[in-house]
Amino acid sequence: MIETVHVPLGARAYDVHVGRGLLARAGEMIGPLLRRPRVFVVSERRVAGLQLDALRAGLGEIEAPALLLEPGEATKGWEGLAQTVEWLLDQKCERGDVVVALGGGVIGDLVGFAAAILRRGVRFVQVPTSLLAQVDSSVGGKTAINTRHGKNLVGAFHQPSLVLADVDILDTLTPRDFRAGYGEVMKYGLLGDAQFFGWLERNAPRLADDPALRIEAVRHSVQMKADIVARDETEQGDRALLNLGHTFCHALEAATGYSDRLLHGEGVAIGCALAFELSARLGLCAQEDPSRVRAHLQSMGMARDLRDIPGDLPDAETLLALMGQDKKVIEGRLRFVLARGIGEAFVTAELPAAEVLGVLRASA
Repeated sequence: MIETVHVPLGARAYDVHVGRGLLARAGEMIGPLLRRPRVFVVSERRVAGLQLDALRAGLGEIEAPALLLEPGEATKGWEGLAQTVEWLLDQKCERGDVVVALGGGVIGDLVGFAAAILRRGVRFVQVPTSLLAQVDSSVGGKTAINTRHGKNLVGAFHQPSLVLADVDILDTLTPRDFRAGYGEVMKYGLLGDAQFFGWLERNAPRLADDPALRIEAVRHSVQMKADIVARDETEQGDRALLNLGHTFCHALEAATGYSDRLLHGEGVAIGCALAFELSARLGLCAQEDPSRVRAHLQSMGMARDLRDIPGDLPDAETLLALMGQDKKVIEGRLRFVLARGIGEAFVTAELPAAEVLGVLRASA
């Protein structure tokens, strides 16, 4: 079974295919985009060892030279960007060619940005290999790298030409990586669909073992993101809701050195719990809502608080200062995504710093 979500962006519109066995049909699906039987694959070593041969087999007669980068968030920086762009130029990648990003969010973001700036823009296809990338980062055209100042601060909006989300690939994920990706799935229910969050409460513990449930969770998440992106492609309004949990998350990632101490999806989950806790403290939502979020995270075996992150963290004041480097700062004011209830998120800059510090201290 293959589900297709259309992202309606006029001349930049594309389809996201969600289902089983999509790698085996890569040539059939990518072929119509090509002017010559050749694509340029960029991946990372761990993913390539598991999926590159299957992708090449699915591409059939389409040539697929590949660049393999080191895994990890550190690759998504200036050095990784330069390596990717220079390799594509060495391979004589032309403006009419297609680059394939085979990997998780790091590879998708990096390769998308490289495609955006190479020859002033070449097309690229996302083949996301993590749950997080399938439900979130592969869709919507946000591409970026990190700098010493923070996460995703240099980038471009560059939509893919196609996304192939093969849920069979998720069988190769470690339990931790799968749970981390689930942080982004849960986010969609929390920000705008209480019924979906209820569905997740009933079904999420079985996602890892049930492909049909996986397909539905990915499809529903992608559909929600596609609807928001269609209304607000460059994040001038509604799209900011997708950052629920991310203001906290990005500060925590910076504080842990973008290391394996905290995976992005784990940070999002903690950030969502803190955003609901902050909302309840401000009287915006019932106290039962953050309790419900925390109970669900506990049922999934996921971190909920700063104290769940291994190792030492900076104090609350330092974490708040790290939030000030977030790309969502406008005119020096930090915007938070808060909630009036499950499925009722909104964006605000009217927030007392003392309340944020109180939530951070309590979580630590």
